Amino acid sequence: MSTENPSGTGTGGGSTGAGATGPEPTPAVPIPQTPAGASIVAPAEFPPTSPAGRGMFGVAGTGDTSGFGGLGRRGPALADAARPYGGYFDEVVDALAAAYPGSAEAIERVVVDCAELTLHIRPDRIVEVCQTMRDDPALRFELCSSVSAVDYLGEPQGRRLHVVYQLTSMTYRRRIRLETAVTAQDPHVPTVTAVYPTADWQEREAYDMFGVVFDGHPNLTRILMPDDWEGYPQRKDYPLGGVPVEYKGGAEIPPPDQRRSYQ
Repeated sequence: MSTENPSGTGTGGGSTGAGATGPEPTPAVPIPQTPAGASIVAPAEFPPTSPAGRGMFGVAGTGDTSGFGGLGRRGPALADAARPYGGYFDEVVDALAAAYPGSAEAIERVVVDCAELTLHIRPDRIVEVCQTMRDDPALRFELCSSVSAVDYLGEPQGRRLHVVYQLTSMTYRRRIRLETAVTAQDPHVPTVTAVYPTADWQEREAYDMFGVVFDGHPNLTRILMPDDWEGYPQRKDYPLGGVPVEYKGGAEIPPPDQRRSYQ
């Protein structure tokens, strides 16, 4: 006589019930036909419908045992700093205001965080601000050591693509950060290569990875991806893609956008 399982699933070695012709393997734990929150075509194929900041890649309900499913990420809380900013920050802001009459309109906000000063600049004024930061005797930020970008997907104002400029004054041994933001629909920022030649290949990388178009750049072409590559890989809504990896013995690991759904 066979033993019935109240849950409707077998116990691993028993038959499925009266009239069964032979033992049939059944899962030890019931698994729904389509896992909740998973997608056959991969969750990374589309932008997350819920605000980013919880879990990984927008996936939920997949039985993820890696710990990433419970990952909680704190969004940037950029509060305008109040004077005194501290250190040499007040001197830099005052010197910029004295040397550049349009600074009040060009600077959208001043943020002091982690002992660093960030001036958020309007995109159409970034070249003028950089020119002043480099040439004014009281500022002398001669070096642009880095131009990078970041995608704040889900930003309320829609200006999700941020370009960050790290400036260094070798004369006064000071550092400052400039930041400007544009939308993904109109990702245009003037190039600063005429002011800082070191920004040449760095702007190309930001264009290649994030799709920020630096107007006036002398050679704005891809620098990492092939010339015919479609899309911008470091945008947060870019599909994960990938290729399957085959191991000795026939084991195969599918691409990330497929294995994240745990089918």
